[in-house]
Parts: sequence; C-alpha cells; structure tokens
Amino acid sequence: MIDPVAKFPSELDQLPDRDTEETAEWAASLDAVAKAAGPHRAAYLMRRTLQHAEGAGLALPKLLETDYVNTIPSPSEPVIDGDEEMERRITAWNRWNAAAMVTRGSKYGVGGHIATFASAAWLYETGFNHFFRGKEGDGSGDQLYIQGHASPGIYARAFLDGRLTEAHLDKFRQESGGDGLPSYPHPRRLPWLWEFPTVSMGLGPLSAIYQARFNRYLTNRNIKDVSNSHVWAFLGDGEMDEPESTAALALAAREGLDNLTFVINCNLQRLDGPVRANFKIVQELEAQFRGAGWNVVKSLWGGAWDELFQLDTTGALVRRLREVPDAQVQTYQTRDAAYIREDFFGKDPALVEMAKLLSDDKILECFHLSRGGHEPRKVYAAYKAALSHKGAPTVILAQTVKGFTLGEGFASKNANHQMKKLTNDEFKNMRDLLELPISDAQFVDGQVPYGHPGAESPEVRYLQERRAALGGPAPARRSHAVAPLPAPADKSFAAFDKGSGSQSMATTMAFVRLMKDLIRDKTTGKRWVPIVPDEARTFGMESLFPSLGIYSPKGQTYEPVDRDQLMYYREAKDGQILNEGITEAGSMADFIAASSAYATHGEPMIPFYIFYSMFGWQRTADQMWQLGDQLGRGFLVGATAGRTTLTGEGLQHADGHSPVIAATNPAALSYDPAFAYEVAAIVKDGLRRMYGEAAPGEDRDVFYYLTVYNEPMPQPAKPSGIDEGIIKGLYRFNTAETAGVTVPVNASRIQLLGSGTAIHWTLEAQKLLAEEWGVAADVWSATSWTELRRDALEADAALLRGEERIPFVRKALEGVDSPVLAVSDYMRQVPDQIAQWIEQDYSSLGADGFGLSDTREAARRHFGVDAQSIVVAALAQLAKRGEVPVTAVKEARERYGL
Repeated sequence: MIDPVAKFPSELDQLPDRDTEETAEWAASLDAVAKAAGPHRAAYLMRRTLQHAEGAGLALPKLLETDYVNTIPSPSEPVIDGDEEMERRITAWNRWNAAAMVTRGSKYGVGGHIATFASAAWLYETGFNHFFRGKEGDGSGDQLYIQGHASPGIYARAFLDGRLTEAHLDKFRQESGGDGLPSYPHPRRLPWLWEFPTVSMGLGPLSAIYQARFNRYLTNRNIKDVSNSHVWAFLGDGEMDEPESTAALALAAREGLDNLTFVINCNLQRLDGPVRANFKIVQELEAQFRGAGWNVVKSLWGGAWDELFQLDTTGALVRRLREVPDAQVQTYQTRDAAYIREDFFGKDPALVEMAKLLSDDKILECFHLSRGGHEPRKVYAAYKAALSHKGAPTVILAQTVKGFTLGEGFASKNANHQMKKLTNDEFKNMRDLLELPISDAQFVDGQVPYGHPGAESPEVRYLQERRAALGGPAPARRSHAVAPLPAPADKSFAAFDKGSGSQSMATTMAFVRLMKDLIRDKTTGKRWVPIVPDEARTFGMESLFPSLGIYSPKGQTYEPVDRDQLMYYREAKDGQILNEGITEAGSMADFIAASSAYATHGEPMIPFYIFYSMFGWQRTADQMWQLGDQLGRGFLVGATAGRTTLTGEGLQHADGHSPVIAATNPAALSYDPAFAYEVAAIVKDGLRRMYGEAAPGEDRDVFYYLTVYNEPMPQPAKPSGIDEGIIKGLYRFNTAETAGVTVPVNASRIQLLGSGTAIHWTLEAQKLLAEEWGVAADVWSATSWTELRRDALEADAALLRGEERIPFVRKALEGVDSPVLAVSDYMRQVPDQIAQWIEQDYSSLGADGFGLSDTREAARRHFGVDAQSIVVAALAQLAKRGEVPVTAVKEARERYGL
C-alpha cells in the first residue's frame, strides 16, 4: 500500500500534521473503500464528509460542484399553497397566447421569440402566483428583471389579467401608432408595465445585483425601509457568457445580498445551438456561483425521474447523468426510446438492468418531458428555499426544454430561437396537449385565435385574487406622485458668478465644490448619491470621506491607516458615497438604480457619477442607453476631459470623442462648459428640470452629461444676460472691443466659438489676432454643440409641419456678417454638429486622431488647436474672403513655426 504521507509532501510542508498516524489511518480507510467498493463510492463518501463539515461550520473550502441532481429531493418539497390544477390552466392559456401573438405578427415580418417563454413558463407563473410582491402593498414590492426573449409570455398574462386587449397583442412589435407593445422590456416605451430594461443581454444580471445593493443602501441610510423588497433576475444560460452577467457576483456575496435571487433558465440552448455542447453548463455555473459565495439550488429533473433514482442503488444513473454532455441531452429530447436505451443506458451494465424495468413510455416521459423547470412543485420548492436562505444571494439553476409544449418541430431544435410561427396543425396539437377549449371553427381565415376563458372565469378570478394577496399586478412600474424637490439656495450657485480673481481653478474642482455645498442642504442634501470608481482623490473629493462616509454594509471594522488625518478614509453603514473600486460598469449600475429610485421606490435620489471621461461612454455606452430606457435622472460627469488636458497619460486616457457618443443618446443632455459659473448654471437647471418644477412640455426623464477639466485656469466673472445661452448651448462671451484689445477701425472680423477648455486658447488667439494681425475677433462660449443641434433638428421638423421656427444657433448669430471658426478639444465632428445651420462661412478645428503623451502645449500644437493654430486658421478663412492678404497666412505659419 502507498504511504499516504508520501503522496502530498508539498501540502504537508505547508500544513504541519500534529498526528501523522491518524492522517494515515484516514487515508488508508479511503484507499480501502476505493478498492472494495470502487472509486465512485470513495468519491461519494468524500463529498458527503465535506458537506457534513460545511454544515457543521468547519472552516473548509466549499465543494464547488454537486451531483447532477436536484438540490431539494422530492420528499423535502413543500406543499404548494394554492390550486395546482387552476394554475395549470392559467399557464396553458398564457402559453397559447404567447405563441399566437408572435405567430400572428409574423405575417408583418416583425419577428418575435416563441421558444424561450415556452421553456420558462412555470418559472414565471409560479412566481406570479406565489412569490412576486406587487407595489400596492407595503413597501416598494419586488423588482423583477424579466428575460427579454420571454416578453410574449408576460404580455399574455397581462392579457389574461385584463391589463391588455387583443388589439394590444396584435400590435406586438408595432409601436409607431402609439399603442403597440415593445419587443422587449422597455420602460420608455411601456412605462406602466416594465421597470427594467434587460436587453442588451448581460445588463439585467449586473443591474439586478446593484439594485439589490441599492435597496440596502436606502434602508441603511434611513431614506426608505425596503428590506421586504426582493430582486428577482430571470436569465438565460447562454446569457451568462456575457461578461457583465458575472461581473459582480463577488460583490453580491461579499455584501450578503439575500434579497436577491437569480433564476437561470437552463434550456441548454443559446441562439445558434447548445450553450456547452461538449460540457455541462449547469455544473459550470454551479461552480462559478458557489466559488463566488452564492447559495445554489438546482432544479433539474421532474417527478417522473423519482422512480429512476430509487432504482439507482449503485449510483450508476447519477454518474451517467454527470458525464453526458449537454448536446447529447438535447439529442435524447428528439430521439425514440430505443436510441435512448442504447446510447444512455447501454453504457453501464447496471443501467442496462435498470432500463429493463422501464417501459418505452416511461423513458420518453423522463427524457422528453420531465424537467425541474417544467413542474410547479419543483419551482415552488426552489423559490421557497431561496427566500428562506439568509446571508447570501441565491441562484436557481432550473433545467428546461427550449420550445416545450410547442411540438416536435420546436423542442430542443438548434434553430428554434429563430422560428417565429407555428402552423395551424401545430397549434391544434398544442391545444390538445394543453387541454384548451378552443375549437377548429375559431381558426377564421386560417388565422390562429387568441384564447381567453372570460373576465369572470374561475381562472381570471383566481389569478387576480393571487395578485391582490401579493400586493397587486406584476410586473408594474409606478410613476409616483412625488412632490418636486425644493430648489437649493441660490447662494450655492451664485458663489461662482464672481469668478476666481487671480486664483486659478479647474472646472473639476468647481464642480466638486458645488457638490459639497449642495450636499450640505438640509432639505435635499441627503438625496445626493456621489458615485466614484476608485478615483475620488483624482478629482479632489477625498474631503468628502470623513463628512459623508463611504457606504459599507459592515461599517468600518478596522482602524484606517490615515485615521489621524483630517481627510481620513471613513466607511460607514449609513455612508453616502458609493466608491465602487475600479469598475465603471458597476458604477453605472449604481447610477441606474439611484437614478430611477423615484419610480422604483417613490424616493427621488440625485446621483452624480464622476469618472475619467475616456472611461465612461467608451466603456459603458450600452448601460447609458439602458439608463435612458429606464427613464433615469441624474448627472454624469466626465472629468479630466478633453484630448489634450490630461498630460502624460497618453492614448488610452485622452478623450476626444465622448461628446460624439453622448450625442447618440436621445436622453442625454450633453454639455462642455468652459467656466465655473457655467457648471453651476447647468447643474441648477438640471435640478429644476429633473427634480423640480419642469416647464410645460419639458421632458423630465433625461440625464445630464457634463465634461469638466483638471487644468487650473482663471475663472472669469459671469456676464449678465447669458443664462438662456448657457442652457441652450451658445452665448457671446465678449467682443474684441469688450475684451480690451486694440484693433484698427474697420478691421476684419471673425467669430471664434470655443467649448470647454478650448475657450482659453480661443481667448489667447483673440489677443494675438488683434495685436499682431489687426483682426477683431469676438469669442463665444459653446456650452453644448449637441443641444444646439437638437434644437435645430426640432426646428427642421417643425418646418415640415408648416410651423415657422428658427434654430437657436441661427438666432444667436443673427446679424453677424463675419465668418465663424469653431474650436474644441474633441474631434472636429463635435463642433461640426451645427455646421449646416450656420449661415455664415463656417470652419472648425479639433483634436482628431489618437491621443499622445506630452505637455499640454505640445499636444495642442500637435493637433493644431493651440492659440497660434487658431490664428492661422482664422487668417486663412479671412483670406478666402479677400479680407486679409493671402501672404498673411504664410507669414503666420512661419512666425509660429507651424
């Protein structure tokens, strides 16, 4: 016999053995079992010993995988608190109408998905009938993240419930008339029903985790007690390949979010074929979630398998289930009993003997029909287990068949995700299978009918009674009649109107100072939610640490290394700052949860998320689209913005395009303020519009994107009469005359439009043009190229309707008969957004291309946006008009070394 001590020398070096003789006895016992009963028995005993040790509270590494069987055995399943037959009939109607809706719409070519809800129907129906709390009871109810491709089933249930009509169902994916149903959960398109957008895939699970976390944040900060709210996220096994799906699993476990349950519909298929053809996705997910610290509940096999497991006295069945790859399980779904007998049972003598005891019908029942996700008792048991588990989030891995009940043409077929309709014969077979009272005569003109038992039927009354007991309809979104928040005192904003005098200040610091004042407001200060991805010190926010505290559900269990300093790192259970570490995706998920709290919880919160501008829209634009869909409100702040202001960091940090990406989002109001007083004016107007008294017809469901800069510059005093221009996007900052430069009488004139930090080079160019070239330049601050463009587009649309409306940018420049040169620290595409509405000669300068590491001055010269480059461009524009000699352009290039 091999000496067990000799097997593991490295481990023994690290873990001193106080009793080598006892260790050898345990190892010898294991060897004896393996020799006498086989290695499978030895492995079984080891697993059971580890499970026992874990249950006893011993500090051992967790077992990451269990056998390919249900976590909750049949004898331990609780009795369903309801009428199972009634719920079966309700589910049958919903299955029918979900398939009918997509099939009827297919004649218009609008698409749709049938197979996903067919596999997941009981996962939703069990929850709606027994678990999902509505918003008409105490608290905020539960938050439901519905798998996007299952939306037809949710619409079908709302139809049965009386919340939708046949006319609505017939306008599935046909929204242009105003009363259609969106393809997926889109709150912006159907705001009374959907709360959370879950397509693009992967964003749902990430958002669900941070929503559950934000619920705890609200409770711990005494904003609102939402401890009874539970977050349910319904996901597909293929969706779990998206990196966002698993990005925050450790956060959920670390913070003990037992108010969160993932329900993963493991139908083993993604869009093109098997999720893990040669492997087992359930086992992979179990290990991943267990390793992250989640509670895992597997619901794989239905009741028909109980007899097989009772016959499995050797463990051969469990071993075979564990080794069969997922693609072969799918194949069994489509093959006859003879094939299954040979391929599945024929691999092991013990299984061959077992199969002799099973009829063909029994084998087909097990392999074709009986899955844990298709049986309400199994699903009910899993949900009860999830809610009763404390201290960690739960994931339920429910095995299903994609296309279940839709017939042999659908079930488990690789192409079923793209199959949009059933034939009438397939519908009739489905009707017979589901035992629905729909006659052949109801198929009028060859079209499948919708089915409804009647508004006063036992099914509808039961459904409504269950929902009433659980707190009202679900899913549902409530636009609470929340009173507008009072405006903060004007002094917080007016503090920047005087300018900074001789002191230089970066607009990043101006924004942070403004936030400090607003957070001190006794009425609304507690509603601010500062969000930072581990860059607070970069943005000068460390002074907020001791006063606001950094949120942690555990508080601060250690003495911080800088405790003796004024701005020490303070964590607190009621901390206000969300410092997420290095995760822009997590920070955006925080922002989304906070920005929509006015609807989710009836509590308006004011999030501001400050980040490196390069790492906001470029990394998480998909989430910002999700934010717009979810009708979120708040302030996104792209700090250290611009392509040339962040010295030394180089290509990956130099942002020259975030305003371009922001311009693609209809809900984003994008601003590039140049001065501190502009930052204050924009934030003030944003608070009014999103949280205060919005003007008639003004869309409140928007969010603001502000770029701020880390380059300290003198901040001028605010000129009078410019507030409208700041908000609408353009105002004249000064003229050549008011700037105090000397120009000849009747000098050539040019209009210089600058945004953000570029206005400072523009002002320098104004001085050079006057002093060295005798040219008068007026300087304009373009706070938002995007808002100018949107206003102009709206004016164009009004003109098509026969309404006379002049774009604001054209009105602002009205009467100007000199050329216009626009300059920004971004690619030229940013200022060129307004080019077609400028009546004057127009040209632009910008920082196109990749960023580079160098001084600010060198970078600006490289991109041709420094003051001297602006002068040359201005002279060239004037030379084309014959207003300055052509030789002046060449002379300027040579003088400035361009």
